[in-house]
Amino acid sequence: MFEKYITLLNNLFHKIGLSENLSSFIAEIISFISLILLAFIAYYIVHLAVKKVIYVFIEKSQSERDDILIKNKVFKRLCLIVPAYIIRNFITTALPSYPTLAATIIVVTKIYEVFIYSRVLDAILTTLNEIYDTYEISKSKPIKGFIQVLKTIIYIICLLLVIAILTQKQLSNILIGLGTLSAVLMLVFKDPILGFVGGIQLTINDMLRIGDWIVMEKSKADGEVLEIGLTTVKVQNWDKTITTIPTYSLISDSFTNWRGMENSGGRRIARSFVIDIDTIKFCTPEMLERFKKFQLVSQYIIDKEKEIEEYNKSNNIDDSNLVNGRRQTNIGIFRAYLNAYLANCPYINKDMTFMVRQLSPTENGVPIQIYAFSSNKAWISYENIQSDIFDHVFAVVTMFDLKIYQKPSSNSLMSSIGVME
Repeated sequence: MFEKYITLLNNLFHKIGLSENLSSFIAEIISFISLILLAFIAYYIVHLAVKKVIYVFIEKSQSERDDILIKNKVFKRLCLIVPAYIIRNFITTALPSYPTLAATIIVVTKIYEVFIYSRVLDAILTTLNEIYDTYEISKSKPIKGFIQVLKTIIYIICLLLVIAILTQKQLSNILIGLGTLSAVLMLVFKDPILGFVGGIQLTINDMLRIGDWIVMEKSKADGEVLEIGLTTVKVQNWDKTITTIPTYSLISDSFTNWRGMENSGGRRIARSFVIDIDTIKFCTPEMLERFKKFQLVSQYIIDKEKEIEEYNKSNNIDDSNLVNGRRQTNIGIFRAYLNAYLANCPYINKDMTFMVRQLSPTENGVPIQIYAFSSNKAWISYENIQSDIFDHVFAVVTMFDLKIYQKPSSNSLMSSIGVME
């Protein structure tokens, strides 16, 4: 292609009086510069054609997924192959008198092509991942870790190809030689390998999804999973900080995933308070009459009284002493009241377990636990519902002649000492 062009330049320079060597040198310099200009002109023409045809077609399409190809510059990177191809194929005719320089330029363009091809594949894999992320399944089966593994393999192959080009050896021979370095490679790529294994286990066992709320005390992570990568998992904590956890740590160490709660019909409330044992007593007739005015337990008290009366009569119980037979207690009626209160609470899921139970007594008193499930699982709403329930408990407990135990403060102790004095 450039032979006639160089001959024409040589003849032109001879006519103006330049020597043969100088004419040949200048002619080939001009030829080389022309080749470079031709390569870049070809690139801009091809790139312009792509923008006028492919870009316009993609922008007019109804799907937004093909726009990701433009965003990740897949076609632009492909266009970068054009100048390298032109230079590599025509450099020997552009510099016929400098074969060593031409061979060096060919090697450089081959390395450039390998790099561009790897960048194109990188952009294609990124595009595939982003398109996949538009589907709902991506939250439960993320593929970013696998994409990162493929990218790592591509760049390793790219590096090996560059070595093969520079050493002018077959890639297979280089791979055989690298077998002796496998231990070193295992050490260098230890984290990606462990991360890849961990990512596969997390995905196959459905242990983690994007959007899951997880708690991992060791890493001080408590928030929503943003990203599951090859070597790390990013968690945005509720204080908006970002915690990065090694992927393999989620396999080797324990963590709590709240997805089960979020997918269920409610969020568990399991909180207790302690009743002062000194305030627990049998109910007198006066107390029962007073408690019957509480609508939520009125019928319970009446039915329970009939049941106890029948039992005591059938067993010839001497009811002149409260110790004999069965009797209602203020704490028992209080538990019945709380059960009825939860049953009438619109924010408690009645299809899931709810109860008020007595735990083992401690040196502080008798713990009473409310165990139920809030139908609203959103954190703020859940906390408000839980707080409202216990606000009511703390306010109503004294109406059953009971007291909640709390350790005396320094002010209380000082007041008691003052009274004694």
